[in-house]
Amino acid sequence: MTMSRDAIPSDCPHRDNPHGEGLSPLPIIVICGPTAIGKSDVAVALAVHIEGEIVCADSRTLYRGMDIGAAKPSCDARARVPHHLLDVADPDAAFTVSDFQRLAREAIVGIRARRRFPLLVGGSGFYIRAVVDDVRFPAVPPDWSLRDALEAQEAATPGTLHECLAHLDPVTAAAIHPANVRRVIRALEVIAHAGVPVSEQRRSGRPEDAIWFGLTMAQAALHARIEARAAAQVAAGLVDEVQALLARGVPPEAPAMQGIGYKEMIDVARGRTPLDEAFALLVRSTRRYAKRQYTWFRAERRVTWIDATAATPAEIADWMAARVDGRAAFAR
Repeated sequence: MTMSRDAIPSDCPHRDNPHGEGLSPLPIIVICGPTAIGKSDVAVALAVHIEGEIVCADSRTLYRGMDIGAAKPSCDARARVPHHLLDVADPDAAFTVSDFQRLAREAIVGIRARRRFPLLVGGSGFYIRAVVDDVRFPAVPPDWSLRDALEAQEAATPGTLHECLAHLDPVTAAAIHPANVRRVIRALEVIAHAGVPVSEQRRSGRPEDAIWFGLTMAQAALHARIEARAAAQVAAGLVDEVQALLARGVPPEAPAMQGIGYKEMIDVARGRTPLDEAFALLVRSTRRYAKRQYTWFRAERRVTWIDATAATPAEIADWMAARVDGRAAFAR
């Protein structure tokens, strides 16, 4: 169902041309929330409802060959609705938030040019903010020798890099989980070369017009979904997928392979860890990640939260569509 002309007030100046030339771009529809909560299903239902296209805001689905562990949208979902930023990088290649921002904004320009709504969907809060708030990133190229030295330091004394970052740039350190060593190293790298904290260098341009929706769910229900999805991933061949990536020459220490769903299965693929132990770790890691995602998005005041515990994706999409139509009708 598209936005109905009859649903637009008769005195609205855009009644006869709600998507027409000369109007401001249609707003970005953000659908966020923790992993495994059902964002993809809701996004597809909403995109069909309002004639939209999906831009995936996930730090793992952008890698080629990482399908099962990354929980990419199904072939059926992609056939129903165009999805952007899937399979845009090799898993052994360096891919930054700045790279994501550039590609996502290019995709959104194209979607709007087709008079369709861009849906920015995912659980990577920093990726979403980078696009919506036009975050500007310091132009500091990678220093591989420094990164190697910092990685060695972290391996010798786990946690020391985050402590160092907290001393040099407490604002940035507070936004990065200590376990996200890659982002901690990048922040230290930028400070080392630019001489000032990342939080003082990073600026925002003009924010996009965006409507933020967040999905929430009773903890027990979400935990059950997480475990069920992990079991389905293993049954679908997650270990085989990890073996295939290693056989292709993707190093286990590559950032893509350190994502949840992959790092737990590397030793299983190598015959070093029993599958049941790795599965328990996968479930535990995913639950902890979901908790961190909640913490991130709860601090985002623009989010309108929707309880998805008992509602179907179609019901949630209907509720969202009513609010999207109301905003879009008065786009200027």
